[in-house]
Parts: sequence; structure tokens; C-alpha cells
Amino acid sequence: MKKTILLIISAIFIFLLMAVLIGFYWYKNSLGPVSSNSSTVQIEVVNGSTYMTLADMLYENKLIKSKISYKIYVKLNPPKNGLKAGTYYLSENMGVEKILSSLSSGGASVDPNQISITFKEGINMRRIASLIAEKTNNSEEDVYKLLNDKEYLKSLVEEYWFIDNSILNEKLYYPLEGYLFPDTYYFANKDVSIKEIFKTLLDQMGKKLEPLRSQIEKSKYSVHELLTLASIVELEVATIEHRGKVAGVFYNRLNAGMNLGSDPTTYYGVGVDMSERELTREEFNAVNDYNTRANALHGKLPVGPICMPSISSIEASVSPTSVAAYYFVADKNGETYFTKTYSEHLAKIEQLKESGLWYTR
Repeated sequence: MKKTILLIISAIFIFLLMAVLIGFYWYKNSLGPVSSNSSTVQIEVVNGSTYMTLADMLYENKLIKSKISYKIYVKLNPPKNGLKAGTYYLSENMGVEKILSSLSSGGASVDPNQISITFKEGINMRRIASLIAEKTNNSEEDVYKLLNDKEYLKSLVEEYWFIDNSILNEKLYYPLEGYLFPDTYYFANKDVSIKEIFKTLLDQMGKKLEPLRSQIEKSKYSVHELLTLASIVELEVATIEHRGKVAGVFYNRLNAGMNLGSDPTTYYGVGVDMSERELTREEFNAVNDYNTRANALHGKLPVGPICMPSISSIEASVSPTSVAAYYFVADKNGETYFTKTYSEHLAKIEQLKESGLWYTR
């Protein structure tokens, strides 16, 4: 009886050992080149992609033998460098190790015609159009022409959950202001179309908003209104840790029927960048749908966003910090002070001036 049991155990052990050896052999073999074919395959790595999410694309293009073994290898041997978006040229004779090496290098296998455009947080559509004209074969007029294409805008309303008919409002200066997510993006070459650029930035905005979707849908404010407030917060305060409180102040003012009194909205309303020059008294008091110092906007947000808000400003607007204040002011070092009454606000400004901390252009 014992001899029979030992034979069974031995047989199981040998079977498991053979299974492990066969599995190891399969794994090692599946990491090798798919074939000896050296012709290249163009792979587009989009913003937000990871080494893991590329498995399907690599397999479909016959660049790897197995998605499972590829993922196991990535898990066991994580690339040191992050994956950069862009156009890569890979071949069937490379194998998993060389493919990952090329992807992580971000240079050797990237199309030399590829371009990158950095859209910084806080810039507005005028600057976006200028950057596109500078980096691609499109003109600023081409950008504005597309922004005025109602059928194109309607197609975006149909395609993206976070875009509604608010972008069709004739009072908006630029319909997609605030909807394009700021980041560095890579495109195949200078012939990239404006539609492709906008789609890339809108797709990224969708990815950034998705984790906040539940909170957004529960808010009494629309996505358009939240992005509008986020764009104001972006230009009002430089320090990320203060953005939640600044958003809280703005909500307090809206709930109290006060105007937001935001200088960035005043500048945007007259088409002047804050770094450009001081406004004239007439411009400062201009009545338009953006100037939150105008009486017509008491208790209201501007008609639309005024810049590209960062994710921190969006998060602050979706989940503001509760604060018992209706005013805030920043010193020249970027420190922000919050006060409850206007007299306290004025006193704080005087204190900053006396201390040499008052910001002057």
C-alpha cells in the first residue's frame, strides 16, 4: 500500500515538474521574436497609455506572440522609464525585451517627423491657437474657423459625456475654452489636423474627469459651470493647496448673491492677457458676459471658462474646501489670506503694503 502511495506521489511530482518545465519553456519561447521579418510597423502610443495596456495593440500587430507572457514579463521586469506618447516603429523580429527597450527609450524608435506641443495650465484659446500655428502647418485662422463650425461642435456634444449644448452659446468667445486638457502631447508630424489635436486634448480631459464623474453628476452645477469656476481658480491662485479654499470663497459669494470680483475675468472679457498690461478704467468697468465685476453678474458665473484649468483647479471646484470667508488676497510670495468682511479684506491689503509684500506688476 505504501509503495503504491509513493508511486502516485512520484507520478504527481514528475507531472508537476514537467508542467513547470513546459510552462517555463513556453514562457521563454513566447518572449522571442514573432518572425524574422524586419519590416517596421507603425504604433501610435496615445497619452494615458501604459506598458500593460499596449498588450492588445502589440498582439494585434503581430509584434508579440502572447499577451499573457508579455504582461508577466512587464510585471517581473518593469521598465525604468515611463511610457511616452508618440509614434513608434517596431518590427516582428525584435521580441518582447527589445520592444520594451525601444518603447522606454522614447527616442530611438520615434519618428523623426514627430512633433510635441506643450499646452500649459492657465493659457487661453488665443495662446492655444498661436501654439498650433507655431508648431503645425495650420494657421490661427484655421483654429478659429473650426471653433465656429456649429456642426463640428454638435458632433462633440454627441461624442463626449462632459460636453453639452452650453458650447453652442453665441455669447462665448471660444466654444471649447476650458475643455481642452493642458499637457504635453505628441503628434505624427506638422500635418496633424486641428480636429485631431482637439480630439486628443478632449480625450485626455475625459480621462481626467472620469474619476470625478459621480461627484459632478451630483453637483447642482453643470460641467460647463464647474470648468468655468475651475478656470477662474486656476488664474486666481498659484498654490495648489489654496485652490480648494479659493473655490470655497467663490461658492460663498455665489450663494450670497455677490459678484465674484475676479480680475482674470475682467481681463478676459476685454481680450487682454493679465501679463500684457494694466487695464484702462473703461476696460475695467466694461459690461460683458465675462466681467464678474459688473453688476449684471452678481451671484453668477461668467458665460464660460477663461483658460485651460489644471486637474487641481477642477478638483477644487468639484470639491471645494469649506471656509468662513468671502474675500481673499495673495501677497507677492504667493501666500493667500482669507477674510470674512470687506473691512478685514482692506485691512489685510494695507498690512501687506506696509510689510512690502503687496504685489505690483
